[in-house]
Amino acid sequence: MSSGLDPKIFPGLSEEEAAQRLLRDGYNELPSSRGRSVWAVTGDVVREPMFLLLVTCGTLYLFLGDVHEALMLLGFVFVVMGITLYQERKTERALEALRDLSSPRALVIRDGRERRIAGREVVRGDILVAKEGDRIPADAVLLSCLSLCVDESLLTGESAPVRKSADPCASGMGRPGGDDLPFIYSGTLAVQGQCIARVLATGIHTEIGKIGRALQDVAPEESLLQKETGRLVRYFSLLGLSLCAVVIVVYGLTRGDWLHGLLAGITLAMATLPEEFPVVLTVFLAIGAWRISQKRVLTRRIPAVEALGSATVLCVDKTGTLTENRMTVRKLFARNSFFTLGNFDQQILPEPFHELAEFSILASQIDPFDPMEKAIKQLGDLHLAETEHLHSDWTLVHEYPLSRELLSLSRVWKSPHGGDYVIAAKGSPEAIADLCHLNEGETEKLDRHVRCLADDGLRVLGVAKAVFEPSDLPDGQHDFVFEFVGLIGLSDPVRALVPESIRECRTAGVRVVMITGDYPGTARHIARQIGLAPVEDCLTGPELDAMSDEELQRRISEINIFARVVPEQKLRLVEALKAKGEIVAMTGDGVNDAPALKSAHIGIAMGGRGTDVARESASLVLLDDDFSSIVQALRLGRRIFYNIRKAVAYIVAIHVPIAGLSLIPVLCNWPLILMPVHILFLELIIDPACSIVFENEREEADVMTRPPRNPAEPLLNARTLAVSLMQGVSVLFLLVVVFLLSFHEGLGEGYARALTYTALIAANLCLILTNRSWSRTIPATLNAPNPALWWVIGGTLLFMGLVLYAPALRNLFKFDRLHAPDLWLCLATGVVSILWFEGLKFLRGLQKPFFMR
Repeated sequence: MSSGLDPKIFPGLSEEEAAQRLLRDGYNELPSSRGRSVWAVTGDVVREPMFLLLVTCGTLYLFLGDVHEALMLLGFVFVVMGITLYQERKTERALEALRDLSSPRALVIRDGRERRIAGREVVRGDILVAKEGDRIPADAVLLSCLSLCVDESLLTGESAPVRKSADPCASGMGRPGGDDLPFIYSGTLAVQGQCIARVLATGIHTEIGKIGRALQDVAPEESLLQKETGRLVRYFSLLGLSLCAVVIVVYGLTRGDWLHGLLAGITLAMATLPEEFPVVLTVFLAIGAWRISQKRVLTRRIPAVEALGSATVLCVDKTGTLTENRMTVRKLFARNSFFTLGNFDQQILPEPFHELAEFSILASQIDPFDPMEKAIKQLGDLHLAETEHLHSDWTLVHEYPLSRELLSLSRVWKSPHGGDYVIAAKGSPEAIADLCHLNEGETEKLDRHVRCLADDGLRVLGVAKAVFEPSDLPDGQHDFVFEFVGLIGLSDPVRALVPESIRECRTAGVRVVMITGDYPGTARHIARQIGLAPVEDCLTGPELDAMSDEELQRRISEINIFARVVPEQKLRLVEALKAKGEIVAMTGDGVNDAPALKSAHIGIAMGGRGTDVARESASLVLLDDDFSSIVQALRLGRRIFYNIRKAVAYIVAIHVPIAGLSLIPVLCNWPLILMPVHILFLELIIDPACSIVFENEREEADVMTRPPRNPAEPLLNARTLAVSLMQGVSVLFLLVVVFLLSFHEGLGEGYARALTYTALIAANLCLILTNRSWSRTIPATLNAPNPALWWVIGGTLLFMGLVLYAPALRNLFKFDRLHAPDLWLCLATGVVSILWFEGLKFLRGLQKPFFMR
């Protein structure tokens, strides 16, 4: 699709002038919600249960006269705020990147060339090119238009599209509503035709800006995972509060010290409160969407990130997705003979085919943007230069565009020397046969020639011509007397990475279904090239229409190739696949693809050739229209889900010994092992570990050989939860043994506490290391790059060294000094606590990690 005009007529602004206007007037965008301020984040932190518990503990210590402990706890308030601000900013940066990518696009003419830019970069005076399916990025006056109808319901409330007409001399900017006006408005939608327009207003100066409408932000939506973790938080919180009450009562009754009992209860509440769950989900999904965008796939709806790992069927267009959308004319048919074009420029085109090339050029745009029309223009430039078959001096009088009823277009030309109008038509061979009123025998003969071209993997266009005496032009193409000229076969090379991506999908349990408007022969030829099977089973659009829903559902499990399919039939295919229990991802680019994209579990719009309507209906936007990018997104989607599961499993595992060491001493009338300051130090390790370390983990080597995830499966299924609890219980058991042995040795409460806590820190680091992978042992993962891991480990060891050997901190933590053998004992305790899990992974070897399913 092109503007239909020579850029020399409307050269547009220069890049330098556009940059100056952008600097002077600002971006073409309306006021939208800004990132949360420091004060807003601080307000949220203040309302967090962990913060309230922290302040309560600090206040209690002040009442008890322990000023140092109180100041330490209250000082941690700022540390907690700092961590929250960092995570907030990291998430916000990811969302800002997504907003920039999802800005509506605009096709403008600058320096005499068509350029596609972000809609926010459009400036006053820009020359816009818009077509069916595009969202208008600014208020503008029409310089030229063809069959343009615009949906202005956003501004007027009227659902019926309005017809537009060009008037380059129109002054000012009229109001929306009414037919045959020369103005188009920001935010409205072109539903038919095409136009060229000059921008008159941008940003807050547009009609939509005047009524205070703001653009919709890309914002994280509450997903199934977020709802599930919300339930987990409620369950754990309820458990923590119940145990807190038990500890307060038991401590007060057995020791007669209700104030310290309240401290012990608050400590237990802090130990069991799973505040990391919401953080993990927010950070993982937002940054995951940003990571996917680095693979040239824009996430418009955050829940699609988790849905990617569940996809079982991937329905894709052929042209531009599986192929390069870089067309070349390879074969011609005219006057009952074929001619094959080679790959060299000096090849001579025989005279019988000159007329076919001539009228195919006349039926195309002067300055084409569409790949097929570019290929036809190249054919003329190479073989018809300096001949009478190129007509640069002819005048375009009228164009009859493609319609849903007739898949052909006709262009009416007038020679400067006068005479009859000359009409050139091109389109699908069936539509051209219809225009030429071929009889049954001629149509069957034409079908044979079409199949011959299609079987070579070529896309086929028919060409026809007509003449018409100068008078009022008719309303439709059928009113001309057309004569069949010939057929053009165009090739479109398969993208280099597609065959490998198809194989990767097959091993990942994702079935690929090719949907194309081309002939079955062309579809089968491409299927052979990319390794899509079975090749012989192919269902066409007409056959699809003849089937009942029940028969389609029965057949659809056996067929991976659908040919001669129109966009409206995609919705029926999606519904049939969904009825079979499949999780469907569907690609699309046109206005008519929107229903199928919305119906699919994961709608994927084409970012290069796709319309804005398709983009807005989709969950994902494929920025480079490349099939291999979809497969990369599937891989990343699985990585994100499994990393979330690892992080949540780690959170559950580490909270078991923390909660146990807070509860058991109270129930058994032992000295308290953990105090609020100890819990807070642990949180400084747990928070970045679960939200940064695990988010940075690379995917498992076998992530694309596992079957798709069952979307109904909970994040923490029974086996994953069981393993996490076993990890936590094994750590708790060894820590209790360490405490009892050291305490009953008579070395003192401070020594036993220091030894147990240091062993807990060592076990925590070991839990992080072992949960990095549930299929590979720790030595096998150490070479995997993850800088965040080493920052967390290094920071932990440094701070632990200060706590153990800086007298002020050691007194604050109520520790005695430990010696080198003690440190080795703590390290050994941490290692032994996860040895059983490492042994299980080793015994499993190269088999799949069943407990992550």
